[in-house]
Amino acid sequence: MKEGAFITLTNTFKDKLFRLAKRLLVSNEEAEDATQEILLKLWRNKSKMGEYKNVEAFAMTMTKNYCYDKLKAKETGNLKIVHSNYQDDKPSLQRQLEAKDSLDWVGKIMNSLPEQQRAIIQLRDIEQYTNPEIADMLGLNETTVRVALSRGRKKIREELLKKHNYGVV
Repeated sequence: MKEGAFITLTNTFKDKLFRLAKRLLVSNEEAEDATQEILLKLWRNKSKMGEYKNVEAFAMTMTKNYCYDKLKAKETGNLKIVHSNYQDDKPSLQRQLEAKDSLDWVGKIMNSLPEQQRAIIQLRDIEQYTNPEIADMLGLNETTVRVALSRGRKKIREELLKKHNYGVV
């Protein structure tokens, strides 16, 4: 594979690699390093790329595994997956504070979820992968992905309802 073809191929998904690494590692610098490391590994093994059905899914799996290895090396099991892509044209200060508070709560709730549910919600709801793609990336069957996604979403919904309906009968 020539350099131009490699760049064209990886440009389609390198931002997704970064976002996944950022969600798992939290730090921008560590996420950039992880993304660069994965792209470098892909470049070194460019001759084998034709063997993969979906290079993007393979790269996402590599990124996930690399980030987990980094986290394990730091002896931490706390994955911080926070969805912070909220955007409103002209939100009032109150709406901005409410949105930040809600995002903080979702982040806290997600941190309380089991690791598998956090990863599946990240890939499905934030990165917009399909259940079969997620199953392939994580080495699970589709039923397990659906169940974990459903349970994770239910837990987030229940906890948010508890917070927002506090004191309401």
